[in-house]
Amino acid sequence: MSCDPTKLKTVKTVDRTGIHFGLARVPGTGRVFVGSSDAKVYAVDMAAEKPEWKELGSAQGMKHEGYVSGVALAGLFVVTGAYDGNLIWWNSETLEPVRKVAAHSKWVRGVTASRDGRFVASVSDDMLCKIWNAQTGEVIHVLTGHQPLTPQHYPSMLFAAAFSPDGRFLATADKVGHVVVWDVIAGKQLAAVETPLMYTWDSKQRQHSIGGVRSVAFSYDGKLLAVGGTGQINNVDHLEALARLEVFDWQENKRVIEHAGDKHKGLVERIEFSPAGDWLVSAGGDHEGFIKFLSLTDGKVLHQDKALMHVHDFELNDTGDGLYAAGHGKLVQFEFKTPAPPVPEAPALPTES
Repeated sequence: MSCDPTKLKTVKTVDRTGIHFGLARVPGTGRVFVGSSDAKVYAVDMAAEKPEWKELGSAQGMKHEGYVSGVALAGLFVVTGAYDGNLIWWNSETLEPVRKVAAHSKWVRGVTASRDGRFVASVSDDMLCKIWNAQTGEVIHVLTGHQPLTPQHYPSMLFAAAFSPDGRFLATADKVGHVVVWDVIAGKQLAAVETPLMYTWDSKQRQHSIGGVRSVAFSYDGKLLAVGGTGQINNVDHLEALARLEVFDWQENKRVIEHAGDKHKGLVERIEFSPAGDWLVSAGGDHEGFIKFLSLTDGKVLHQDKALMHVHDFELNDTGDGLYAAGHGKLVQFEFKTPAPPVPEAPALPTES
């Protein structure tokens, strides 16, 4: 079936108390791995009639000690990162830990893997991005393109990272809206784009900042880079601004789409491009959640709707006509398939006279 974003519907919901920050899916299946606020990692088969939450095992202290905020699948391994600064490699079949690495000195905000399973990248509040050999757990590059302090001399944060589909490029993005594109093999910076309206500094009330880029994604051909966050905020105690998206031709340092938001508030926590390159889908929220589809032709909204929860992460399915999402208290499977036309009835056979 082809996909039609206007046909978005909820297919299945699985509840569990807590906040589910990260999600990775095994291709060709409904099996997902989820990182949660209880410091645990779970495997859930969303294709099962009654999906169960199976906790991944722990051995010899190989477990997380805080929010598990990043989850990525790299070949046989599930790699997770957490508030404790550690990365853990898990066997995706046996659900047992393989190795634990003291990866960062501060909160690991995100973990992502290249599609070929060769590389894993982690980003942290220590403002470092590290590229790892996904199979051995060895560090390949330590990338230092983000400043540790904001322009107002407060600690910054490094929230997001994403590989291009061919694994050649990596994008990283921070709290003040600075986005860097890297050559993965060389470990060198290729370009940078700025999204300053995704960062708010309140100099009057309490000298406090909020916002930042929370998601990045490359198009399938690697030419476009989407950046998601939130707009300028009046009350820095709440995510009251509209969810914001900007799309760049990063090689030309040219913004091609600027979507300041029109309905849903909060953070854009995740973005993916359609395989055909005609739209992108984003999701996030504040105390409520949303899913939004934008046309890449003109930047207009194709469809948007409330989600059942603040969405922290999602992945498109293999055919690009559905997605699996994790968020506050829920896992949700969505579809946006175009209904197949009815099959006409076969004509009646003539009867013998």
